[in-house]
Amino acid sequence: MLLRNIVNREELKRRMEADMRPYTTISFYRYYPIENPQEFRDQLYLRWTTFEVVGRVYIAEEGINAQIALPSEHFEKFKDDLYTVDFLNGIRLNTAIEENQKAFIKLDMKVRAKIVADGIDDPNFNPSHTGTYLEAEDWNNYLSDEETVVIDMRNHYESEVGRFENADCPDADTFREELQLVIDKYDGERDKRILMYCTGGIRCEKASAWMRYKGFNEVYHLKGGIINYVKQVKEKSLENKFKGVNFVFDQRLHERVSDDVISNCHQCGKPADIHINCANTACHLLFIQCEACAEAYDLCCSQECADVLKLPLEQQKELRKGVQAQRVFKKGRFPRAPFNG
Repeated sequence: MLLRNIVNREELKRRMEADMRPYTTISFYRYYPIENPQEFRDQLYLRWTTFEVVGRVYIAEEGINAQIALPSEHFEKFKDDLYTVDFLNGIRLNTAIEENQKAFIKLDMKVRAKIVADGIDDPNFNPSHTGTYLEAEDWNNYLSDEETVVIDMRNHYESEVGRFENADCPDADTFREELQLVIDKYDGERDKRILMYCTGGIRCEKASAWMRYKGFNEVYHLKGGIINYVKQVKEKSLENKFKGVNFVFDQRLHERVSDDVISNCHQCGKPADIHINCANTACHLLFIQCEACAEAYDLCCSQECADVLKLPLEQQKELRKGVQAQRVFKKGRFPRAPFNG
């Protein structure tokens, strides 16, 4: 039996757009030793297709990391089935902050070396020896302490559009790079209270374990990440200390958390916080664009890319050959987007 999707992307998008049913978007992860990741992956794939699950799932010997969506009518049965897996029984499911857009169009389930690429090659490191979890209320209380160090364990383009006040946001492109930057920066402050956060908890959980392993004495991390924090803030009527939007790695690209706009359009410099991919797929640059520039540049990062869209399709396809799958705007790196802050 074929255990992968073979339908082309355009057809998948058409089917999803035609599906008027409400969808539930969730994420979860668990660090847990999986003896045979490929066999576990294949079993899950067969089970999840019966619930029409779409999304992105990584499975490795160290555990599972899933960002998925499914028709809401199947959610309770899916959850019951998920909880029959011993190490996933009762696992917290982070529900998306916004449900107004479809997040995925297919189920993409892969076996990888790790569920989060971290660059750590130390057989003695155990990612389950994490720092202390903090719920939203305790997190807010610790944030008020000026002596506390708050570290955003996401990439620079994520923290650019949304973050906690006074957070240290390392200028890193990858989690692997950021881990080393954080260790190097705070090497002489191992007795300070360290607070860490990320989108759904998976990166700061491993980061907190790594910092403990490296000798930091008081390390905490936000339980369930920004997604769970926002949920608790709403349910318990707490003060929301996260400003801006929460960047997510699916078709939505963002979830609105507060009305604050803390970033700028990468083309004109006006306040804006919505990421898009350049409509010229031979470029596909991820960048921030305001509504006025979206209209002026036809959803492209530059006039050059807008001109490419006017070329015949066959010529556009030739330009796409060998193009890196994902590029991200960073000031000074892509001069065609003129705003430099």
